[in-house]
Amino acid sequence: MQAWIHGERLHLGAEAEVNSGSWFGRPAVMKIRQPRGWRHPDLDRSLTKTRMNNEVKLTIWLSGIGAPVPAIWDVDMQESTIIMEKIEGRTLIDILHAGKHTAELLKNVGKSIRILHRNAVNHGDLSTNNILITENGDAVLIDLGLSSREYELEGLGIDLHVLHEILRASHPSIGDAMDLVLEGYLELDIELGEPVTAPGGLPPSAIDVVKRLEQIMKRVRYHGG
Repeated sequence: MQAWIHGERLHLGAEAEVNSGSWFGRPAVMKIRQPRGWRHPDLDRSLTKTRMNNEVKLTIWLSGIGAPVPAIWDVDMQESTIIMEKIEGRTLIDILHAGKHTAELLKNVGKSIRILHRNAVNHGDLSTNNILITENGDAVLIDLGLSSREYELEGLGIDLHVLHEILRASHPSIGDAMDLVLEGYLELDIELGEPVTAPGGLPPSAIDVVKRLEQIMKRVRYHGG
């Protein structure tokens, strides 16, 4: 059996191309890191390898503890490709544009983000394109290419602020969207208790991260953002 069977292109961005297909008969996606022509080739290869290593290690670790991220099935550093399970669902941006969102759905988004933060992982690119909603309303976080270990309030607060700014700019008619996301974010700590020590230290509580987000929002408003 042929390992990878190509389907169709799903996305072509500055950093990567994403294609659908199958891997040993299972629905899958292949992410191909794109070379950046304006960078020196040696530097580009080095950065690509570093970012791929980081993305793969964190995604595999998160998947192993049951976090809402895709499972990785194959990695080829020479070809700059990652093959992972295909999550069946729609992006959050599509659901919001279609007006198909619910309060529970947005709270589930907050809970999924909190799972990463409770385990000291900063997503790094929390856009509505990088959040998939499954048929049963679960939120799966994809594209961890900019993710990192994070134990500081500021980094986790900025992670949430990215999503806040996108929701405010792209979906201003849904005024309570971020409030509902934060409600779910806080609820997870109530359900599971305070976070425990992750590799490298103790992640901040949800309450402290939300307080820092509020401080960041005030700073942005003060500077005219």
